[in-house]
Amino acid sequence: PINKMARYNQPQRTRRRNNFGGRGRGGRGWARDRQFADRQASVKVGADWKVAEEFDLIKLNKLSTTAPKGEDLLWCGHLDRYNDVYDRVSTRSSVPLKRTENKEFYPVTTTDDPVIEKLAIEGAGNVFATDAILAHLMASARSIYPWDVVIQKLPGDVLFFDKRDASQFDFLTVSETAYSPPAKSDDDPNGINTPDRLSLEATTINQNFSQQILKAGSAARKNFDHPNPFFDEDDADGMEPASVAYRYRRFALGENIRLVCRCELHGVVSKGGGDKYMTAFALNEWDPALSGGISWREKIDSQRGAVLATEIKNNSCKVARWTAQSILSGADQMKVGFVSRTNKTNAYEHAIIGTQFYRPVDLAMQTAMSVGNIWGVIKMLVDMMMGKPEGKYVLMRDPNRPVVRIYSVPPGTFEDDDDSDEEDEAGAAPTTGAE
Repeated sequence: PINKMARYNQPQRTRRRNNFGGRGRGGRGWARDRQFADRQASVKVGADWKVAEEFDLIKLNKLSTTAPKGEDLLWCGHLDRYNDVYDRVSTRSSVPLKRTENKEFYPVTTTDDPVIEKLAIEGAGNVFATDAILAHLMASARSIYPWDVVIQKLPGDVLFFDKRDASQFDFLTVSETAYSPPAKSDDDPNGINTPDRLSLEATTINQNFSQQILKAGSAARKNFDHPNPFFDEDDADGMEPASVAYRYRRFALGENIRLVCRCELHGVVSKGGGDKYMTAFALNEWDPALSGGISWREKIDSQRGAVLATEIKNNSCKVARWTAQSILSGADQMKVGFVSRTNKTNAYEHAIIGTQFYRPVDLAMQTAMSVGNIWGVIKMLVDMMMGKPEGKYVLMRDPNRPVVRIYSVPPGTFEDDDDSDEEDEAGAAPTTGAE
């Protein structure tokens, strides 16, 4: 375990910042027919990178292990209470989606988290990650688009799972698993229905929805033992942290693996005579004619199950990630919003036309997700990395084949990119959920 006398053994750190203001390399070249797509890798493979492992994604579907129970270590941040007015939203009583302009969101990677740093120094675990990273790996067998995760193995068999600072990791995909996913058009390369633009739109919608459905004001707020670890009041400039509770949990994966994960919850809801923790996510309709789906405004009030089934088919990986995140965080409920463009040609104005609560385990069944399987994926990857020498690795999905490779990379990989990004973005305003 890491101790205070061995700080040099800690992982290399990247600059803490919100990536939602940038546009990365991921997703270039997406073709309308995914069978013939020619996509670019999420990050360029260096000449000095060495393949340490390779396996087929389909292999992950066959894994299974006993799901561990989560042990709470720390709670940080606050949660606002759910506003049950949104239970009654429909196409006839839709609610405009508002821009959340004064809330700050913090998609901070593992090694930039000061709480995880403290827990690592104290020896609270030997594997460290965030729920976003673990959920992505848990759902990765469903992925079509390329992605990558950085893994550092330190002395004492300690692993850190990270995302690259300049990656597209925190942007939501749109219609990734549809038969005809979105594609860039030579006729309109900057159109609103290109993969990059749809991704930014969906990510913004998701942030705004998660805050709009909560009651404003401190009277309905639940504050936890520790404040938001990423909010700097001296540098707030009129901003405040979004309603998020950071729940640091430990999971025992066998006798020698203690996995510490920062999990997120988004609100508190009164159900069954008591308070329940919830997560909140938004599915969004962009253009039924292009997405191959069905018109929500015609079907959602009477056939919501059919709408959800279509979304699960077209966005299988994204919905699975949300479900896995909710399971990791110990959420009692998931609030799923159905958000549609007010006009299919306008990507900036949206309306909430329906919402639905689901228990994470129930949605997992609808998406054919096995809790034993998703934990089996994490255990397999941890066991695989524990067998590797100390160093830095990049876990990458092939851009055009369902294959994952683990590359051994030089210790300073990506560090130069981080420094140049800091220089380029110095003085940039913080990013919010505003569209």
